[in-house]
Amino acid sequence: MLSKRAAAEFIGTFWLVFGGCGSAVLAAGFPQLGIGFLGVALAFGLTVLTMAFAIGHISGCHLNPAVSVGLLVAKRFSVWDFPAYVAAQVLGGVAGAGVLYVIATANRASNWGDSPPTVSPGTRPAATLWKPAWSPNWYSPSMFLMIILGSTDRRAPQGFAPIAIGLGLTLIHLIGIPVTNLSVNPARSTGPAVFVCGWAIRQLWLFWLAPIAGAALAGIVYPLIAGSDQPVREIHKKAGSKAHLLHHVGGSYSFPAGCNFENGLVTRFLST
Repeated sequence: MLSKRAAAEFIGTFWLVFGGCGSAVLAAGFPQLGIGFLGVALAFGLTVLTMAFAIGHISGCHLNPAVSVGLLVAKRFSVWDFPAYVAAQVLGGVAGAGVLYVIATANRASNWGDSPPTVSPGTRPAATLWKPAWSPNWYSPSMFLMIILGSTDRRAPQGFAPIAIGLGLTLIHLIGIPVTNLSVNPARSTGPAVFVCGWAIRQLWLFWLAPIAGAALAGIVYPLIAGSDQPVREIHKKAGSKAHLLHHVGGSYSFPAGCNFENGLVTRFLST
C-alpha cells in the first residue's frame, strides 16, 4: 500500500536528518570530545544503513528525492509512486530538522546554523558550489546511485546492500564535507534550510539540482554497463524451457543478445 510505503519514507528521512545533522550540530564541535568530520560522515552512513535494514523491505528505503529520480530513470521505480515518496521525504526531513532545532536552540553548546563544515546542519556558502567540475555535490550523487543500483542488483550478493550503501554514503561525506558541507539529498538539505533561512534558502535550488542531475545520470549509465539485472541462471532456465517447448511444437524463437543455442543448452557469452 502506497500510504504505508510513504510513511516508511517519512520515518526513514526523519531519522537521516535527525541523526546525521544532529551529529553535526550537537556532537561535532563538542569541546575536547567532538566527533569531527569522521564522526559526522559515519553518522550519515549509519542512519541510512540502519533504516535500510529497518524499512528497506517496506518502501525500498530511498530517503532521498534524488535516489527516487535515479531509480525512476533506471526503471526500478514506478512513476505513480514518485510524488508520494518525494513529499514524504521532504516532510520527514523538515520534521527531523524541526525536532533538532528545538533541541539545539535549547542547548548553548550546539552549533545550529554555523557555517564551518563540521557543524553546519544545512548547506554552506562556498564559491566551489558554482564550479560544477570542482564540487562533490555534482558527481557524488552519481557514484552514490551507482552503489545503490549495483548493490541492489539481483546478481549481486544478497543481503549486503545496506552495508555497501551506508559505507558509500560515509565515504562520500568524508570527501565532500570539507568542501561544501556535502548533501547528496535534497530532502536533507531542505529540512535544515527551512530553519536556518537566509543564505541556506537562497542556495537551496542548487542542492536540489546537483543531486538530481547526478542521480539521473547514474540511472542512465548503470543499465548501459550492467545490462539486465536478471540472474544468468534464470536466463538459461527460461531460454532452455522455451527451446524445449519449440522442439515439440515447432516454431522459431529469438534468443536474448549474447546467448547461443547449442545442443539443447543456452550459453551466455560474456563480453570482455
